[in-house]
Order: sequence, then C-alpha cells, then structure tokens
Amino acid sequence: MAVEIKEIISKSILSEAKGYLDVGFTHSLNPYSGCAFACKYCYVREMPIQKFKQIPWGEWVDIKANAAEIYRNEVGKLRRKNKSIHIFMSSATDPYQPIEREAGITRRILEAMLDSPPDFVQIQTRSPLIRRDLDLITQLKEKCEVLVSMTVETDREDMKRLFAPYAPGIKLRINALRELHDAGITTQAAISPVLPFTPDFPKKLEGIADRIWIDTLSIGDGSMGKRSKRLGMPQLFDDHALTDWYRSDIHARVETYFKSYFPAEMIHVSKSEAFPI
Repeated sequence: MAVEIKEIISKSILSEAKGYLDVGFTHSLNPYSGCAFACKYCYVREMPIQKFKQIPWGEWVDIKANAAEIYRNEVGKLRRKNKSIHIFMSSATDPYQPIEREAGITRRILEAMLDSPPDFVQIQTRSPLIRRDLDLITQLKEKCEVLVSMTVETDREDMKRLFAPYAPGIKLRINALRELHDAGITTQAAISPVLPFTPDFPKKLEGIADRIWIDTLSIGDGSMGKRSKRLGMPQLFDDHALTDWYRSDIHARVETYFKSYFPAEMIHVSKSEAFPI
C-alpha cells in the first residue's frame, strides 16, 4: 500500500490529556499524524483528524519534523510552573511508524527526554522497531518512570492479517516485548482490542510482561462501541464466524481466563485500570 509521507512543522507536541487518558496522564505526545499500520478497527478513523482528510486512513503520515525541539520548550515551560508531566506516547498514531526508521523523530524525542525527563512516560506501540531504541529507554528509566506497552491483541497471525494486515507480525512483537523485559524495562502486554486467540495465549506472555491490560471494541473505542459499529466491526466478525468474540462481556471472560494463569494484580481492564499511575 502506497503511503503519502510529508514533513510538517508543529506548533505544539504535548496535548492536554482528555477522555480516555484523563485517568492518570497529563499529556499525550504524537510524533506523527496518521498511521501506516491502517488497522481496520482503529478508533482514530472516526476522529476529526481523519474525518476531514481526503486521503484514506493508513495512506498518509505526516512527520512532525520539529517535535523534539518543541518538546524541550514545552517541558521547560511546564517545569517552570512546577507542573507534573505524565506522558502517553502515542494516542492517535504509533510512535514507531515504518518511516521512523529513516525519520528518527521518536528517537530524537527520547534523546530530548534524557535531558528534560517527564515524571512518567508510557510508550505504546505495536512495532518491534522499538528495540532499536533500547539504549535510550534503558538510560531514560534511570531518570523517570518508563513503561513500554506492546499491543498484542491476539496470538493468531491469521487474525492479525484479517484485522490489521499492514501491522507487524505478532511473533515479532512478542519477541520484542521479551527483549525489552529481559533488559529490565517495565513492560505491558496490551490485549487491545481483544481479538480471537488460542488457548495458549497466556503462556506466550509468561515472563515477558509485568502487566497485562485488556480492552475491547465495545468498551474501549471511546464511545462504548459506537465507533466500532460505524467501522463495520460487528459485520466483519460475523462474516468470519467470530460473533462469539464480539460479545459485550468478552472483557470479563478474557479477564477470568488470564487470571487463571497470572496473579490477579497483574491483570487490568479498560479505562479505569488502564494506566499504572
């Protein structure tokens, strides 16, 4: 799939945390606009950033070329006001877009964080490219709290191909999570949204995640399932004989199942338990 890439100059990089993030974060940080992974269920498809775009979601990415510089300036202003800084990176894109290999925007932001650290940062991604920055993340965890959260919505590659054909493979993500955890980074496996998985899924996460977070298309799309319905998710599940996995109580069922493998305090569900702050 061809993706239109262009550089832009941003006026700001830290956005006040609202909605889903207001349970513990002060700011979100998106190094890019748009997302080349183009997951079919992505709630951002229903947000204004895409609604008013002429190019389909997944076919455009804007590089915020001055992101690191703006970060330094904005953090400096917040610190002069004695403000706490808890950052979610990222809420409307993936900080490890394929173009990040060449652009290095997220890496430069991490370098800026070493000089001007937040109090806490959660790096949310589905890309094994994050392993490239293990050196910086290891240094950063000595200056602030760091959580790396890897999206692993299933352990079935066929489900990944159905719902997110352009996203990195599940095995690659699990291997990346293991490498980060082995390096002493606090890690989270984000089963978000829950997609059909095998009975052995919990075993594949044993010893590589400090925290497991469960969310679904019904309770986690920011509108109690309305966005997911508009995106055609109920029909997609139905077309592939997966209707049992679209139940409104699937989060409770998955929670119970994972608690049979992990201590209860490791398992967290949706917004109220999403963020360890």
